[in-house]
This record gives sequence, C-alpha cells and structure tokens, in this order.
Amino acid sequence: MRKTEAEALENIQRAIREYVHAAAKISRGAKVRVSDWLPRPSCLGKTKIGGIDINKPRTRTVLNAVLSLACAPRGFTVGEFAATVQSIRDAALPQYDARRAAYDLKKLRAKNLLTKLGHSRLYSVPSEAIRIIGALVILREKVLRPILAGVGKRKTGRKPLNWSSIDQHYETIRQDMFTLFEDLRIAA
Repeated sequence: MRKTEAEALENIQRAIREYVHAAAKISRGAKVRVSDWLPRPSCLGKTKIGGIDINKPRTRTVLNAVLSLACAPRGFTVGEFAATVQSIRDAALPQYDARRAAYDLKKLRAKNLLTKLGHSRLYSVPSEAIRIIGALVILREKVLRPILAGVGKRKTGRKPLNWSSIDQHYETIRQDMFTLFEDLRIAA
C-alpha cells in the first residue's frame, strides 16, 4: 500500500473511531437543564447574542447539521457548515448563506455548544455539546413528534402485521397523552 493510501485509510479509521465515540456520548444523555439557558440571550465576548429557539425550523436544521459535522476529524468551516445546512434544509426555508451560518455558529458558540479551534477558521463540537444537541434532536423528532401527531385520534384502526414492541410503547404513550389532554380539557 502506498503512503497516501495508508494515510487516507488512517484518516478514515480515525473518523470512524471519533464517530463511534460521539455516538456513545449521545447515548449517555446530557445532565444539563437545557430548557433554562438555551432560549435566553447570552454573550460572546462583549457581544450580546440572542437565544436558541428549538421550535424554529431553521434552528432544528442547524442543530441537525452540527450533529452531522460533529465527527469531522479536522473540524469544519463556515462554508462547509452552510453547505450542509443548505443540503438538509426544507425547501420552504429561505436560502442559507455564509452570513446566516456565521450568525448561527456564533449563537452556538455563545452557548458553549461549539468551539473555535485556536486562531483558525475551524469549528468543532465538544463532547458534552454533542450529547445536548443529540438529546434535543432525538427527543423532538423521534419521540415527541410521533406521539403528538397521533394524540388527536382516539382509535388508530387495525394493527399492522409488523407491529413491534416500540410501536406498542408509542401507542401506549399516545393513549395516555389523549387521556391526559381530556382530563386537562384541551383535547381536540
């Protein structure tokens, strides 16, 4: 094997190790109370920066992009970040350019969810931030969204043939949420 092939293989192996390490960090969960400090304004140096609202589609897309770039072995630039957001954004969202990317990265840096590598133009995601962002994205997209989508319906019809234990857990939570909403008198 030539030296460049060996270096490329070594870089790929290092990237895979870092990805596995980051995925393991996500599974451990974050112990920070995110709901208290994430939406509040913060400062980066002397500059006051707005909070992060997870309910906005652009913010959710930005967090997904940060997670996808978190395992970049050398970090990532504003341009790479903007290109990633552009590729995964919803078509209804406006164009995402480097100016918006720089502002969003600045907001994440103010919340310590992102760090700048030395005096370079590269950014990286700390381990604790990977856990926090992963928990936010996974909870919203994989847990809350499916549950809330079915809360307004009392009956779902016949069970599919490939009904799994996870489907049963979702159904139980959905029925309990429906009952809770009825008790609170907010049911549709």
